[in-house]
Amino acid sequence: MAAAKELAVISVSIDLGAGRRGVDMGPSALRIAGLTSTVESLGYKVMEFGTVTACGPETVSQGESNAKYLDEIIRVCKEAGAMTRLGLEKGCFPLILGGDHSLSAGSTAGVAAHYRERGESMGLLWIDAHTDMNTPETTPSGNVHGMPLAALLGRGPRALSDLMGPGPAVRAEHVVVIAARDLDVREKDAVREAGVRVITMSEIDERGLSDCIDEALARLTDGTAGFHVSLDLDSIDPLRAPGVGTPVAGGLTYREAHLICEKIARTGKLLGLEVVELNPVQDLENRTARLAVGLVASVLGKTIL
Repeated sequence: MAAAKELAVISVSIDLGAGRRGVDMGPSALRIAGLTSTVESLGYKVMEFGTVTACGPETVSQGESNAKYLDEIIRVCKEAGAMTRLGLEKGCFPLILGGDHSLSAGSTAGVAAHYRERGESMGLLWIDAHTDMNTPETTPSGNVHGMPLAALLGRGPRALSDLMGPGPAVRAEHVVVIAARDLDVREKDAVREAGVRVITMSEIDERGLSDCIDEALARLTDGTAGFHVSLDLDSIDPLRAPGVGTPVAGGLTYREAHLICEKIARTGKLLGLEVVELNPVQDLENRTARLAVGLVASVLGKTIL
């Protein structure tokens, strides 16, 4: 964990990248679920760095059907990336609250840019039911929340991939996707070509989660300054986390999700965290938001004993 006990909390209210409305309310739901008091109880000081708010689909052009609302998403991502970078420059640990996963093309790139300026590279742990490696050429839906990891790897529209500077924000050998179980047909080829390590739910079933996450963390910290975590709540089984943008059956259990977070905390190499795709419209009594707050606490060092 970063030495600083101050957290730069950045809210990104956007659902333009998703196929279903509602994830723009995710940051508010997390606060209602007690995020601030939970984090403060662990000894952190919460620094509210601000909120980036996307325009609604009624007021902006959709643009091309294979990358819907791309111009507005790029604007939001630039602001989110700049806020994230500023938080790091001030010595804070960045905690980004979303919002659909398209925002990560900005926030994650902001963390990477901070360390790149220091001559260091960064690992990236992508906890997600999807690999988000589509481009406008491969996407079946045109929803940009299925493209941010591709953009971070330097693929897809240049305006999205070069948000915080030219060139890929992260290198494929420093990226691990875990909990994947729903990839588009043409996206599978992109994943193989990129060389990203993808740990599917089938592999977790066969090998056990502990071995899988240990392998992932070793890869993420090999020759890097540390690693950033992008936590899509659809990585968790929808029976436990129903309030997400794109639920997929067969995800992580409650304890598996916490084990990942606890092992992340033990590395002492975490550089930043974002929590995305919380959809209060789909949730039941804010259950998913409360689960997410508990996972954030585990990442930040809360233990059972």
